[in-house]
Formats: sequence, structure tokens, C-alpha cells
Amino acid sequence: MSFLEELHKPDILDCISHLSSDEVFTPPKLVNEILDTLPQGLFKSPNTKFLDPCCKSGVFLREIAKRLIDGLAETIPDLEKRTEHIFKNQLFGLAITELTGLLSRRSVYCSKNADGEYSVCQFCNNQGNIEYKRTYHIWFKDKCMMCGASKSEYDRGEELETHAYSFIHTDEQRNSELFKRLKDMKFDVIIGNPPYQLGVGNDGGNSAKAKAIYHQFVSQAIKLEPKYITMIIPSRWMTRSVEGISDAWIDEMLNCNKIEILHDYLNAGDCFPGVEIKGGVCYFLYNKDYNDKCNYFLHDINSNIFEHQAYLNERNIGIVIRDINALSIIDKIDSVDKGYTVDEKLNFSSLVSPKDFYTNKETLTSSWKGYKNTCNDEYCIKYYMNKNIHKEEFGWIKANDISKNIKTKDLHKVYIPAAGGSGTDSLVLGTPFYGEPNSVCSQTYLVIGYNPELHNFTKEQCENIIKYIKTRFFRYLVSIKKKTQNGPRGVYQFVPIQDFNEEWTDEKLYEKYGLTQDEIDFIESMIRPME
Repeated sequence: MSFLEELHKPDILDCISHLSSDEVFTPPKLVNEILDTLPQGLFKSPNTKFLDPCCKSGVFLREIAKRLIDGLAETIPDLEKRTEHIFKNQLFGLAITELTGLLSRRSVYCSKNADGEYSVCQFCNNQGNIEYKRTYHIWFKDKCMMCGASKSEYDRGEELETHAYSFIHTDEQRNSELFKRLKDMKFDVIIGNPPYQLGVGNDGGNSAKAKAIYHQFVSQAIKLEPKYITMIIPSRWMTRSVEGISDAWIDEMLNCNKIEILHDYLNAGDCFPGVEIKGGVCYFLYNKDYNDKCNYFLHDINSNIFEHQAYLNERNIGIVIRDINALSIIDKIDSVDKGYTVDEKLNFSSLVSPKDFYTNKETLTSSWKGYKNTCNDEYCIKYYMNKNIHKEEFGWIKANDISKNIKTKDLHKVYIPAAGGSGTDSLVLGTPFYGEPNSVCSQTYLVIGYNPELHNFTKEQCENIIKYIKTRFFRYLVSIKKKTQNGPRGVYQFVPIQDFNEEWTDEKLYEKYGLTQDEIDFIESMIRPME
């Protein structure tokens, strides 16, 4: 081997991890960090069984094999016998497509066919213990009973992938043979990087609006009752900022107290270089026999690591407080405005409308063009719209264009973009503005002061609300829960309501809640001023 070859020996799976925008492949370095969370004695036992239920490149099984080969050196001294025992009795996988099955076998067995001449371990079939079987959705009306896929989109020909992943298309009633076989194998560890959204798309599941599917892999793994589960998944579930995951599933994860270790990355690029996943990613160690606080590691956008121990549903708030500094600040606010985080009537979210407040999905959508540029007797209601689409800030519409909540048009109110900022944007929110009586908005905006039975703000109060929103204090509290562009009413949970007869500044708010200079400096380092 030449000097240059010795100097640079790239791992092919490092290269593959950057290739696809359809699936997020896992770099070997990250896999080993995940494996480090497991008790290392597992790699010294000839009886430990590992399952990767979502094989893509085979990197998890390959790196496990390396550890077992070293760990079992004393127990099975002969390398050939040791290798054969490991591959035949300890490593198992389910590929998500035929192609990833071939790739995984090539990575693990050094041959795309497990019974091939160059396979490091001879099996009596070409798949070995890394199986791929084309699986089909089970339709009920127009949805798959197992994963929720749309029949119109995924009832496709044999030449296309079904994206009906075998691991989550089996249970005790349907396709029960696989489920029974997996359960009878009594795996010690189920590990992997599952598909993040339903099917595959151009963003690989990175969009906050994509319907999540990764939680189904976690749930299925729990049903199989292994000692340990470790997977890397998007972090959006921790703040309930995700489509397709029920509150019941999130509550179960938050309250089970079986997540022993959780590494949470605000910037997914730290795990998957070159890949953006809104809200970050996390990997966790679920220990069936554990029942205590989680050892939580936050990796911030500057690659700093903050560690603490806490229950995931600390203070019964219903989300993971990812920002450790937020805990003391929330406690101080709660000491003044008791119960505000858990009682919606006491926090700012009660003032914010649901999304799509005026639209029926046909009129007053962000792209709807049924408005006029000038006011007349018929088109006499001011209509605020998405100026990035229409190049105009507002137009004029008829009363019968408003399909619902028409009574609110005559309120003094505040409009704020329903999407804006992100987990890494230090503004956090889009710019709010005053909504005068006889005005409505497109679905681009949410309405603050939307309920005429509860809110009857004056213009002056609305202006004070706008000033409040623009404070760093307000937007920092929103950032605790808002980790993507989407900003539904729930992200305002940690913002207390103020007396809007007076003007609020950061200085008044810091003084009211007794924040220390360190806490003030932290907030102001995270949130930039809004003009």
C-alpha cells in the first residue's frame, strides 16, 4: 500500500451517507456514538441478539459486528468460528427496499448475496439474516390500516416501491407470521435509523409538514419487548411540532420514564452533514427495566453540549424543555403567574386563533386571487394577504368571501405570520401588525384577539400587544417550543399574558419576573432585536 493510500482510507459508508435526499443514511461515526450508549457488556456475550428493522446501508450491523468480533475474542478464540457465530446467530436486519437489502449485505457480508463466493459467512440462502420481502399496504377505504398511507398515492404498480415497510406492516392480526417470528426471537437490542416520513420525498422527511412515520418503528420495537431500543429520529415530537403523531404517543414517550439517555441535536447537520432536518434530531436509549430521570444531553447550534438529569415531562408541561436555561426562567415566571404554563387561559396561546381561521381551503388561502386592488361598494373589506406571493400587502374582498368567523372582522386585532423563523433563526417570529376593524386575513396569518366573547381590545391595547411580541423576552419564551417555521397557537404556551393597558419593554419584564443578569444576557444572546 502506498503512503497516500495509507494516509487516506475513506469509509465508503461515509460517502453513501451524503448521497440520497430520499432517505437519511447514517454516517459510521454517528452509529458508533449511538452504540456507545448501550451497555458495552452486550458486545462480550455470544447470546446478545441485535435487530436493525430498517436497514439502508447496513452500517449499524457492520459496526456491531466489529465490536462483537473484538468482544468475543476470548470466548470464541478462532476468528472464523467467531465470525460465523456472530453473523448467523447475533445480527439480524430487515431492509426497507430491495436495493438497500443488497447494499446492506454488501456492507455486512462483503457480498450482495449471503451465499455468494465472497461472503464472509456462508448462508444457505442469498439474503442471509438481512431480509427483504416486498410488502403491501392493507387498504381500508382509502388509507392503509397499518401506516396511514394514502391509497391514491401508494397503490402502485410492481415496478415502483410500495414504501410499505415490513417491520410496521405486521402485528398479531395482520401479516402475523413475521410479527410472531420477530417476537419469538427475543431480541436484546433493536437499533436503527427509521424512515422519517410516509414514503420518501424530495426532502427525505425533513419538512415539518411531512406526515411522520418514525414513531411507528419505535412503537413496534416496544411491542417486541427487547431489553434496549436505540434509534435516531427527528426531535420535533418532543415539542409536539409534527404532523401525524398522536398526543397519546407523545404522552407515552414523555411519561414512561424508560428513556435512560437522550442526545438532542438542535442542528441536524451535526449528525448528518449537509442535511437539514427542521427542529433537529435526537437519539435515545430506551431501557425496558429503567424507571427514572433521563440523562439528557443538549447539543446546541454552536456544538456546545449541556447535560442534566430530569424527567422528560418535567413539571408536567407536556413537552421536553430542550433549553436547560429555560427551566429557571419558567419557574420564575410561574412564581408570579402561577399555573400559566398548564392552564391555557393564563398564557398567550389563549389569545391566538387556530390556523386557517378565515379560510375554507378554497377562498382566502395564501394563493387565492379573488380580491380586488381597490375598494368599492361590493369589495369593501380589507384583506391582508401574503405579499411574497401577491406583491401587495392587502386587497379588498366581499363579505360572502369570508366563509367563517365573520364576526371578528370588526374587532381591533393583531395579525402575525403563521410561519416564520425557525429553530436557528434568532428572530423566532415574523413581524406582527395591527388589524383594524373591517379587516380579515389570508391563511398566511394567525389572529391575536380573535374571540369577540373573550377579547375586545382597543387599538392602543393592540399596539401594546405588538410591542410585547417584539420584546426579546416574549420571543425567547416562544423559542422554547417553536423549533420549526410553523408557529401554531401552541408555541405561545410559555408566554404569560400581561395587562395590555400599559406598554411592555424587556426591562420591565425582566424586573417583573426577577431575572438575573446572567439570564438576561442569555436571552439577549439568543434573540436579536425586532424593529
